[in-house]
Amino acid sequence: MQPQQPPVPPVTVTAADPAARPTSSSDASPPAKALDVAVVQFDPYTDKDANLAMLREHVRAAAERGARVVVAPEYSMFAVTRLDQRVIDAAEPLTGRYVTGLRGLAAEFGVHLVAGVVEAGGPSGLVYNTLVAAAPDAEFAAVYRKVHLYDAFGFRESDIVLPGPITEPATFTADGVVFGLQTCFDLRFPEGFRRLAAAGAQVLLLPAQWIPGPDKVEQWSTLLRARAIENTAYVAAADHAAPRGAGWSMIVDPTGMVLAELGEGTGFATARIEPDHLDKVRATNPSLNLRRFGVGELD
Repeated sequence: MQPQQPPVPPVTVTAADPAARPTSSSDASPPAKALDVAVVQFDPYTDKDANLAMLREHVRAAAERGARVVVAPEYSMFAVTRLDQRVIDAAEPLTGRYVTGLRGLAAEFGVHLVAGVVEAGGPSGLVYNTLVAAAPDAEFAAVYRKVHLYDAFGFRESDIVLPGPITEPATFTADGVVFGLQTCFDLRFPEGFRRLAAAGAQVLLLPAQWIPGPDKVEQWSTLLRARAIENTAYVAAADHAAPRGAGWSMIVDPTGMVLAELGEGTGFATARIEPDHLDKVRATNPSLNLRRFGVGELD
């Protein structure tokens, strides 16, 4: 049972239809500067208002610590261990109460906030597993619908969730630094991260609900470090706390060094993104410039 949480204050924001907005940044970017990123690890369950209230406290604390970008887990809006009709019933459009609340939190604390929601509106009554990146002005900075569904380890996400369409890489810019979005099981498919890096992403963000199990934490940490090393990019991954997640949210630098990490419990971790350090790593190891193959969509 969820603990009692204070009510979520109503938020009023206005923005263009998110479906009509591009999922990659096209505006001219200011020069990149160092900034702090936070990964939030908490335990959302089936009370959406309580989930938003819990997330608000983590966003507040991270912003007070100086974070400019805050990354929350996949399924931050509504989380269960096994997907079923409850997930479909809980889904909302991107104009709904929960996403409006996320946009309000981003504006309230002056951060870019990335979190996973269950988006209604798919054909056949199914839903999308969607990441929303909300900007400090409460606008949509980016929207990404998960492409690789978790049909593995005895689970079938595709029974409830539709795969997102293959679109331009989902990125946004904060303080001149380019961030790219992927979700949970996408971590096992390096092509999506390479597309983001090729599109200019300097920090790869991965909200997740990494289901616990034998060797899963070792796989998680190995894959996160691999995505950082092979793309010479920072990686910031936010997982659910136990028991519905494996935990171990972390931030990794472009050489694969873990800058900050959490255990299994709730909390947040911050680390500084240093564009100068990234430039030095990419000058020493120019693997992105030396690659001989591109990434294309399979039939």
